[in-house]
Amino acid sequence: MLAHELSHSLVSRYYGVPVRSITLFIFGGVAYIGREAAGPMREMAMALAGPLSSLAIGGLFHVVHRVALPYNEPVAALAWWLRYINIALAAFNFIPGFPLEGGWVFRALQWCLTGDFLKATGAAVAVGRGIGYLFIALGLLSVLGIPPVAHLFGFVGGMWIAFIGWFLKSVASSSYQQACLKETLRGVSAGELMSHDCVTVPPGLTVEELVRDYVLPRGGRCVVVAQGGRLVGMLTMANLRGLPQGQWPSTLVENAVIPPAQLLVAHPGEDAVDVLERMEEEDIGQIVVGRGGEVLGVLFREHILCYARTRAELGHRSGP
Repeated sequence: MLAHELSHSLVSRYYGVPVRSITLFIFGGVAYIGREAAGPMREMAMALAGPLSSLAIGGLFHVVHRVALPYNEPVAALAWWLRYINIALAAFNFIPGFPLEGGWVFRALQWCLTGDFLKATGAAVAVGRGIGYLFIALGLLSVLGIPPVAHLFGFVGGMWIAFIGWFLKSVASSSYQQACLKETLRGVSAGELMSHDCVTVPPGLTVEELVRDYVLPRGGRCVVVAQGGRLVGMLTMANLRGLPQGQWPSTLVENAVIPPAQLLVAHPGEDAVDVLERMEEEDIGQIVVGRGGEVLGVLFREHILCYARTRAELGHRSGP
């Protein structure tokens, strides 16, 4: 399973798509990819990498099984089961229902045919939901002991199939909601959504003065430190919590900030959906919007998501 997910990750990184983490859990594994692929063929390659790696591992254990069979029966038996498990994993993931890899391939094909990412996602998610409901139905029939399904899966297998179906249906629905959410941001720039009311302070203040005079009265979650309109750095609540309060009176703000070289800065004309993906990749809640070293405002992830939800409720998909 780890090799399966690593294959997705390596191909994704090859195409410049960052991978934040890999999680292995009861239903299998998930590689958390920072953003969507740039095109359908790249998405297809990223999707196929996992099942093909499982098939390759299954083929390797098939060779081990054939070689070991005449000489060492326990090793041959172990290799047979490892062959079966990896081939079964590949076959299951080839089912054309989102979010399985087969669903990603199906979406990539639909994307190629229609040229519309959202429509392709909708079609793949619809198939994924259908497969999820089918698994739930089969699982319930097996749990209730209704033949011939009960003979095929049994009670425990039926519960397992039903849980997998529920998981597929839930993830497919949330994937479509996320795709719709990002689609509503197409054509909307960071400059349109940035806040001009973020607290901006000079670098000569002490941290104690900053908290007393700016943070507490205004309730800001971040503070931009600037001198003559030029960005010096940013302070977040995480920075402040990491600095012992006993040092606040003697520590200047400029010595506690995150320097510009370590900050993500968005151009005001940058697409809001691209900014959101960058923020998700770095797991941050805000980003400075600037041009040529000049601070223009701050863009909050919460504000972007709220704006996207509002546009979706109003029926707008994209555009200014």
